[in-house]
Amino acid sequence: MAVLSKIRNRSGLLLLAIGFALFAFIIGEAIQSGGFNRQPREVGSVNGKDIAYEEFRLKVAELEKNNQGGQPMSAIQASNQIWNQEVSIALIAAEFEKLGLRVGKKHIVEVFKADPNIGQNPAFLNAAGKFDEKKFEDYFKANPEGMTAFKEREKNAELNAKYQIYNSLVKGALFTTDAEGKFKYEAENNKVSFDFVTVPYSSIKDSDVKITDEEIVAYMKTKEKKFKAEESREIEYVLVEDKPSAADEAEIKNKINSLLSTRVEYRDGKNDTIPGFKSATNNAEFVNMNSDIPFDSTYIAKQDLPAEHAEKLFALATGDVYGPYQFSNYYCISKALGRKAGAKAKASHILISWEGTQVPNKKEKRTKEQAKAKAEGLLAQAQANPSMFMMLAMTNSDDSSAQQGGDLGFFSPGQMVKPFNDFVFNNPIGKIGLVETEFGYHVINVTDKQDAIRLATIAQKIEPSEATTDKIYTQATKFEMEAATKDFAALAKEMKLTVSPSVRVKAIDESFGPISNQRQIVKWAFDKETDLNSVKRFEIVNVGHIIVKLKKINEKGLMAVEDARPQVEYLLKNKKKAEMIKAKMNGSSLSAIAASNKVTVLNATDLTIESPSVPGAGFEPKVVGTAFATKAGQVSKPIDGNSGVYVIMTKTVTKAPTIKDYKEYVAKLKPQVQGNAGRFMQALKNDADIVDNRATFY
Repeated sequence: MAVLSKIRNRSGLLLLAIGFALFAFIIGEAIQSGGFNRQPREVGSVNGKDIAYEEFRLKVAELEKNNQGGQPMSAIQASNQIWNQEVSIALIAAEFEKLGLRVGKKHIVEVFKADPNIGQNPAFLNAAGKFDEKKFEDYFKANPEGMTAFKEREKNAELNAKYQIYNSLVKGALFTTDAEGKFKYEAENNKVSFDFVTVPYSSIKDSDVKITDEEIVAYMKTKEKKFKAEESREIEYVLVEDKPSAADEAEIKNKINSLLSTRVEYRDGKNDTIPGFKSATNNAEFVNMNSDIPFDSTYIAKQDLPAEHAEKLFALATGDVYGPYQFSNYYCISKALGRKAGAKAKASHILISWEGTQVPNKKEKRTKEQAKAKAEGLLAQAQANPSMFMMLAMTNSDDSSAQQGGDLGFFSPGQMVKPFNDFVFNNPIGKIGLVETEFGYHVINVTDKQDAIRLATIAQKIEPSEATTDKIYTQATKFEMEAATKDFAALAKEMKLTVSPSVRVKAIDESFGPISNQRQIVKWAFDKETDLNSVKRFEIVNVGHIIVKLKKINEKGLMAVEDARPQVEYLLKNKKKAEMIKAKMNGSSLSAIAASNKVTVLNATDLTIESPSVPGAGFEPKVVGTAFATKAGQVSKPIDGNSGVYVIMTKTVTKAPTIKDYKEYVAKLKPQVQGNAGRFMQALKNDADIVDNRATFY
């Protein structure tokens, strides 16, 4: 009872303790799961509108899976493409909403029709070969499983239709007035002549003018949009390559050399004679048993052999062996298995297609009969004067090879369609003839043939041994540990390693300097746990070990001074030089100013606003513009030009004669103005508040 009494008396304390424990547990869970330090579940936002990660992830995965480019696409590459797409859609959709753009069924159908996969699909065409909207709708009614995909396509079609309207509105708002045409006319034809004195900026040494970091920052702040920079990290690194030692190379060379001759090995209590490569009868089997690269039975032309060994390999008699020799990162020995005459051929052709053949960019429309008549005419011309073949191909062929005079280069049997292939390989050099294929009629000129050799090659890769790899690993880990407390560059020098130039990476980058696809290093650099000057080793397959150091953290905002300096410093230096030069440009006349600065008075004749190139000085629009605005005979104030400081005296301004209209000049301006229509998306991006959280997820 006493115990129970004590428990009752202390139950409040016990409950309080349990409460604290539960609270601590909840807090811990909240922190772990991101309750208080919660990572975003949105992949980003555009002007406050979130882009959900899950939907974004599915689109990225779909793009990776269905990439049509042929080359494998990484998750980062796919995410970049989807991100740009999503940002553009968010921005343009907001513009559609502002303008109240709406599209009807007809607009959407027109977009579908413009898609060749739909508009030219036989399943959706009527008897006259025209797109049948009812057939299109009935197809999806009969195939409910395709309805989801159709609905998605319909959304895209609606967006596309709105975009076309929006683009038309933008283009419609861009026009050129008669006043602009008049200005263009006068800029081209009003002329000014003037005398001038110039003192070039180069007269003052660059070393005499210093530009501070503060001055560069101040200049960037006046043009913040131009010098806007994303958050980035600068990383210096040492690469410890996992490469074979001289001893490893010698071992591989000796090993492959031992395969040449017959040898005796002791096996199962008796001596066993092992035939060498020279005397082997089953060459394919011998190669496959001893080579890292399987036996290849194809004939190889001399030009396709390893360049430094081509002469000796091609000269081998059947049964002769060459090697060991090094090619790339392999030691090789090769045995000649025979030669073949005319194994590769070179030809030129003139393709004359007709309507119905799958040849893009036909030079003209023609029937099959017309194509045949034209091809036969070209054949007669080519046979009568073979030297004209190149010109005939350039001016008549429907093939892209027309730009090369019809030259197709060298090719092997089976690479061309059968009628073409048979003609080339069954006829001698110089033969010109005509064949028909599914692409059209070909006038063919057989221009060259090459013999080829068949080789049995044993190639063994030169790789680091286990002992070498262990040594490299020890060196890399030692550097990593010591670099945490020692000077990075000094330690590298001490250990006979090289510090590579710093690499700058952004949060969503994938490549790391010359070493591609090193997302792990970029993620480490942006990890909140990675402090400035942190060091870490990364093992890269088939490369070695990279030991990296986080050298600098560049926050989002203005560009780093060292990045801006190359494009800003010379401007600020010229500005300072201009003030120094102006202080010496004393005198009431050009001759007096010239004398005080030890230069001569020069003259410029009939310059225009459109062509403001000052003789001996270059492009100087500000100087020429000032000349037009200055009264004749009056000495100007000093002008800061592109190449130096100028003082001018206008002599004459000749106005262009008045003309009836300026249509010709309006027409000159229109393409430039219309070209500005494509810049609206970048303008929307520049003004948008875009938050990119992708680095959290990828």
